[in-house]
Amino acid sequence: MQRGSPADPAVRAERRGDLWQGDVPGDRARQHGGRLDRRLPDFPPKPQRPPQLPAVPTPAVAPPSVCGLAVLHAAPSQRALRVGGGSVEEGRRLRAGVRQCRHAAQGGRLLPRPDQPDGAGRGRRPRFQQRFGQLRHRLRQHAPDLHLLPAVPVRSLLLGALAIVPLRAASAQGTAALYGSVRDSSSRPLRAVVRADGHAATVADTQGRFRLSVPAGRVIVRVRFLGFQSLDDTVTVAAGDSLERDYRLVPAVAMLQPVIVTAAKRSQLLSQVVTSVALVTDTEVARRALTTVDEAVDKAPGVQFLNGQVNIRGSSGYVQGLGSRVLMLVDGVPANQGDRGGINWDLVPLEDVARVEVVKGAGSALYGSAALGGVVNVITREIPTGLHGRVRALGGAYADPPFDIWKFRDYTGAQEGFDVTTSYGTDVVRGSYTAGGWHSDGYREQDRRNHWQTAAKAQWLPSPTTRVTTSGSWASDQYETPLIWCAQGSCDDRGQAFQPFKIDASGRGAFTRSDKGYLAATVERRVSERFAWQARGSWGRTHFTDFQPTGDDWGVANRYGIEFRGEVHPPGDRVVTVGAEGSFSDVRTNIFTGDTNPASNVARTHDQRELAAYAEGERRVGTVRLVAGTRIDHIDVDGGGLATVLSPRLGVVLPTARLGVWRASVGRGFRAPSLAERFVSTLVQGIPVVPSPNLRPETAWSVELGNAATLSSAVRTDAALFWTDAYDLIEPTVDNGRIQFRNVTRARLAGLDLAVTATAPVAGLSSTLSYTFLHARQLAHDSVPERPLAFRPKHLLTLSADYQRGAIGVGGDFRYTSRLDRVEIYEADPRVAEKVLNLRASAVWGAWTLRAQLANALNYIYSQVPRTLAPVRTLAATITWTY
Repeated sequence: MQRGSPADPAVRAERRGDLWQGDVPGDRARQHGGRLDRRLPDFPPKPQRPPQLPAVPTPAVAPPSVCGLAVLHAAPSQRALRVGGGSVEEGRRLRAGVRQCRHAAQGGRLLPRPDQPDGAGRGRRPRFQQRFGQLRHRLRQHAPDLHLLPAVPVRSLLLGALAIVPLRAASAQGTAALYGSVRDSSSRPLRAVVRADGHAATVADTQGRFRLSVPAGRVIVRVRFLGFQSLDDTVTVAAGDSLERDYRLVPAVAMLQPVIVTAAKRSQLLSQVVTSVALVTDTEVARRALTTVDEAVDKAPGVQFLNGQVNIRGSSGYVQGLGSRVLMLVDGVPANQGDRGGINWDLVPLEDVARVEVVKGAGSALYGSAALGGVVNVITREIPTGLHGRVRALGGAYADPPFDIWKFRDYTGAQEGFDVTTSYGTDVVRGSYTAGGWHSDGYREQDRRNHWQTAAKAQWLPSPTTRVTTSGSWASDQYETPLIWCAQGSCDDRGQAFQPFKIDASGRGAFTRSDKGYLAATVERRVSERFAWQARGSWGRTHFTDFQPTGDDWGVANRYGIEFRGEVHPPGDRVVTVGAEGSFSDVRTNIFTGDTNPASNVARTHDQRELAAYAEGERRVGTVRLVAGTRIDHIDVDGGGLATVLSPRLGVVLPTARLGVWRASVGRGFRAPSLAERFVSTLVQGIPVVPSPNLRPETAWSVELGNAATLSSAVRTDAALFWTDAYDLIEPTVDNGRIQFRNVTRARLAGLDLAVTATAPVAGLSSTLSYTFLHARQLAHDSVPERPLAFRPKHLLTLSADYQRGAIGVGGDFRYTSRLDRVEIYEADPRVAEKVLNLRASAVWGAWTLRAQLANALNYIYSQVPRTLAPVRTLAATITWTY
């Protein structure tokens, strides 16, 4: 075809594009040699009806003997061609003539109908379709003066083709052929990707064979297949030669990007978050934890537990369970205590935990109070379809004191436990139930503990876009309270300066009864691809009684919470999360009363309300992700307005080709004082603790710069520099013989957080290294000079390694924690660094799994907090049957 007169200027420029894809501007039409389906760039202004195009007048000469197109250029001048969505034709005489040359189609058209198979993609069609193609869409506008050229003689075509052959041969002189196979170590074929670096690539066939055209000279060949270590090969090949290469790939752990749900209150890839996130998988929980999930979270990078209280990058220190600066979630639902603000790590049965996500740094922009130092989200298992069951038994023993003079009993302490989990699910309704308990003799005097627990979860899925989930748990504990160890003169010290396995006589006979539980219901609905919402309600309850020789302390607390959240996906690769949240906490107690006389033993009730609204948006600009959001919280205590706090956050994520993914964020966090800190009134070792009802919220600004990089197929790193300036930190102070919580401290915490994950060349061997350097200072205020923050170690190092061969696995962890520079009580007592080695092994056969763990294998004697002995060597084993 040949273009006639110029296009009409009235036609919009964007309409002059290709029509093969239905008038999509910029989409190039699919082209094929020898076809008539070329694009028609120029059109007249009236596209309403197909045009009648007269053929170009030609001299009356006999038509050539070439079939098909030769008839057209020799047709009479009065013949009309109909050009449109249906066909290009001229009548039955043409059809008959073409059919004699075996090129005619059914229906008498040179081009098939739009709904017939495409010549490039299908083989079920007459041969003429392979030559001339088809028009799949109607020509919505037509071209003026369309000239049909004379056919090219077959002889000319053959001569032209022969002339091209030497040209192609000359162009091939700079290339060579690489061929061969790709297999695994067992000689099984792999459909791997074989690429010449900077040039072409191919995929091996089902037999593992490949053939690739490469440029002559020195070429780097890269072979990739998921689940195997990548292979790079350098070859040198001359132009026109062929080279055979057979490759063997070694299995390797594929490090895929995990999906997390905590950092932005929605699902996203780990590489897209603006703050550091540590993951504790179900495998790590099974390897390290025996009774409660904190035994596994303790080994996460940047996380440390001090006598059961969690620290993320040194945010909390140690305040004996009061006012945690870390927020705990269970499936996204806040679960901190309503009175003390602490965390019950035994609230969720260990066997129900799927994974734990630890968000480091201030999280108040989305989660509000208590997320000053970070967020820990315990995510429970999804309920599978069908009937499933799991039975687990636990048994273990504690080492005796290393010296006879420290012995306090004439038997070896033991621990044992048993729990059962069952679940059943269909495509619409699912449910699971767990029940169990465990007993421990403890490793020191007055350290027995009994724990009973039950938990359930149910789901209703009325449609693929709607899910309703309810869950709950109840735990009951009865345990002796060891308090502090025995110093010389406070027990039968046997002439020793201290007896770490025995307790002070003043605390003898103390024990605690503790009951706690929660209920939660969540409705999730995805309305469309651009909008989803979630609503949830929750109730948490704690009830404790401390039985003490000097008098019992008790308290009953409730925490109610509601939240509605929407997730919007506007056009342009943007995400907006908006929500509102409210909570109400109350406590009736004789210890958190606000009475200035600790000996009064009156019972009172206090409450605290929190209302909040938040919004956060994320937008992608090129490869950069920008995040901005804020949350506003209003808090009142006992019906009186107290504080309104604004918590903004800004962040950016920048992926690079060679330097990994960079992230940076700055945000403000806060924590409202707990009811216990405001109204505590009791005696501690004879010293009165008086209330502080006018405490202000703690606030902090946190800045982080981080990088996550994959150095090779076997090594991945994640590093972050962090800086936190905290204001009005609440700490207990001693003044005039009384203890009182006050907003007295301004602090600065800065440091480095590093995690390295590696898989060794030895199949089945993996290792991790995590290191945290922390510079934590209490800044000068009033007459107090600058000094280290209490209970913050400067160095925290964890080394882990695991080897799996078939059904057998072995591994271990080594934890080093530097000596605490400062503590707040018993400062004259000697302090040592923590050096603890844990070993483990596992075996699987069929439905049975056996795990053994030797904690503190070297039986290192140390304390994390003053005069409180840390766990000694403990041997424990679990056996699990799964159905």
